[in-house]
Amino acid sequence: MGVREDIWKIYRESLPILFVALGGGLFSGIVLEGLTDSVERFPGLLVMVPVFLATRGNVYGALGGRISSGLHQGLIDPEFEYDERIVNAVIASLINGIGISIFIGFLTWIVLSVLPGWEVARLLELVGIMFIAGFLTSFLMIVGLLGIIFAGFKYGYDPDNLVGPIVTTLGDIFGMLFMILSVWLVGVLL
Repeated sequence: MGVREDIWKIYRESLPILFVALGGGLFSGIVLEGLTDSVERFPGLLVMVPVFLATRGNVYGALGGRISSGLHQGLIDPEFEYDERIVNAVIASLINGIGISIFIGFLTWIVLSVLPGWEVARLLELVGIMFIAGFLTSFLMIVGLLGIIFAGFKYGYDPDNLVGPIVTTLGDIFGMLFMILSVWLVGVLL
């Protein structure tokens, strides 16, 4: 296959998922607008949003890269069946995704507590919001990412062309939805 054919294949495979990612980003912005009422109740909430969304991409982009490499090398079958490589990668991603979420809440509280003139919610509130949102997004990101990569691979798509937009879209949409849900839950429980 020549350079022109390679470029066309990448473009053909990436363009539809990029349009979905664009729509997902717009939807996430609309959902973010719904969080603005909670900012007064939980000062520091908006500080955590970009960090939270960025870490979804970092953690699950790495998972997607591992799965993609395993599929290319024939080490992983595109099936939801027990495979030690997949299980290890998923467990590592769960620990990273949930752990970094808790750390975001803790670090936000520390930084805003130290900065003069900044209000900050209670530590338990910020950590609780991040834990719930991180926990829920971790499970959804893993199942969604694996499902879409496996399905795309079965239909002849290069998973490397799918991982980035899938991670971004799922992370943005469900990260924001679960952030709103976690804000509501923490508001009710605490």
